[in-house]
Amino acid sequence: MFSFAPVQSVLKALRLLTEVNRCSVATVGELHRRTGMPKPTIVRLLETLIEAGYVTRDERMRGYLVTSQVAHLSSGFHGAPLVIEAARPWATALTRQIKWPCAVCLLDYDAVVVRFSTIPDSPISPFHATLGYRLNLGGRALGRAYLAFCPDEEREVLRAAMRTSTEPENSGLSDEDVEGMIEQARRRGYTERDPAAEPTNSATIAVPIKLGERVLATFGVTFFRAAVPNPEDKARIIHPLKKAAANIEAQLEALSQSMGVAFQGEK
Repeated sequence: MFSFAPVQSVLKALRLLTEVNRCSVATVGELHRRTGMPKPTIVRLLETLIEAGYVTRDERMRGYLVTSQVAHLSSGFHGAPLVIEAARPWATALTRQIKWPCAVCLLDYDAVVVRFSTIPDSPISPFHATLGYRLNLGGRALGRAYLAFCPDEEREVLRAAMRTSTEPENSGLSDEDVEGMIEQARRRGYTERDPAAEPTNSATIAVPIKLGERVLATFGVTFFRAAVPNPEDKARIIHPLKKAAANIEAQLEALSQSMGVAFQGEK
């Protein structure tokens, strides 16, 4: 519920700016046809947008077009926010399907941080809340999914951070341990939490969300071990998880092309 009625002039101005952005050069007549707004209203709004620097009038082509100022409207909407927005509906749908909670994580130095969770949508979540949790790259499925699938050059930087980490899950891993984990993860297409990591009554399976070679986020499902006792039960989590991740990646690819987004993941 809104505390007040929307400001109609603002809604009209934003709608008009959207339509100008869709045209190479927009005329008042074309904007009238697209929006249904009266032409005098369109002219007043266009002149307001010109004053604000978002639109300019091209006298030679006798129409209106957006300026580079509109790029500022998306300066805070790239990388992390866009990944979470793309993942949110697929994660919610996955929890609706398999009932277990999902999490989407972003890299934070030698760990990943939970930035979105469907725990509120899950009737059988092992945890009450996980938003903001830091999950080590070495021992946690959502961290391992980043480490195992990121480019080799980036992994070398992350391994250097892990070696000096105060977290035993990171610093306690040898190069041979990491290489074995990566080989297994790439063969399977997913990672799992270290069985010795607490809490041992639950487990997580995770996959990367990638754009090209880059890992933008990790995506995982957490469940009670006792409720998923055999490979067939686990497969009923893994296959939908991989399918949802593929859908998120396809959406991100489409968004990056349509918006010209340069993804800047958080470090």
